[in-house]
Amino acid sequence: MRLVEPVIKVEDVYYKYPDGAEALKGVNLSIASGEFVAIMGENGAGKTTLIKHFNGVLKPTGGRVLVKGMDTRFHSVAELSRIVGLVFQNPDHQLFGETVFDEVAFALKNFNFPRDVIERRAEWALKVMELYRYKDRSPYSLSVGERKRLAIAAVLAYDPEILVLDEPTAGQDYVQKEKISEMLNLLRTMGKTVVIVTHDVEFVVEHVNRIAVMSDGKILASASPREILSNYTLLRRSHLLPPQSVRLARVLLGENYLKVDFYRLDNLIRAIVEEGEPWRR
Repeated sequence: MRLVEPVIKVEDVYYKYPDGAEALKGVNLSIASGEFVAIMGENGAGKTTLIKHFNGVLKPTGGRVLVKGMDTRFHSVAELSRIVGLVFQNPDHQLFGETVFDEVAFALKNFNFPRDVIERRAEWALKVMELYRYKDRSPYSLSVGERKRLAIAAVLAYDPEILVLDEPTAGQDYVQKEKISEMLNLLRTMGKTVVIVTHDVEFVVEHVNRIAVMSDGKILASASPREILSNYTLLRRSHLLPPQSVRLARVLLGENYLKVDFYRLDNLIRAIVEEGEPWRR
């Protein structure tokens, strides 16, 4: 059977900032085409530093990062960004168009798309993120949540194969989170590879098929959400809380909580009924 090369491969990567702070310490990670991966960990764990290596914004001081076989040390950000679309946590770091439409069209123009394609893709991306009605307004007239969705739309428009989102749900209310969820579900149907940096475990369990946990510049574990979020020792070490459903299942079902699909509330209720209210024993 022929092995498929990962679209992103991080090989023993170290990174030291100019002030001498060592942010990454021998990181290894492979991401396959079509995967939805969450990178989680406490503040300062190295998550954002790591994803900035995926499109060449940062170059490793040791080891290497391969994007579809391309060594990022020898390719420009412009080249790599055509493949890897990176959306920063603070949308204001990447918004500078006069209008919302101009913002989304900017990358398309830089990549020399024909005018009709620019119009069509920009319109599509704005509609996906429910921002089309604001197309003639200044980006800075939008709310923070809307500006974050605009930054995502600007990347969606040029259709990169890999989308990397840094804290996409931070500062978003329930309605805005649902819009981002719908966008991620669309990307799944399109076969895109998606990497998200997040602290939002409730959001993670709905979307990703793998979690990589970081601490102190290293990856502690990389496994399915079920394996990661039921490992209390790992979660404590990385200062993460499991979803509420997992905590409830553990309290009510004891060790049997590991047998339950605890991400679905209906399955949890069914398991509790079948166990005969074990918390009363």
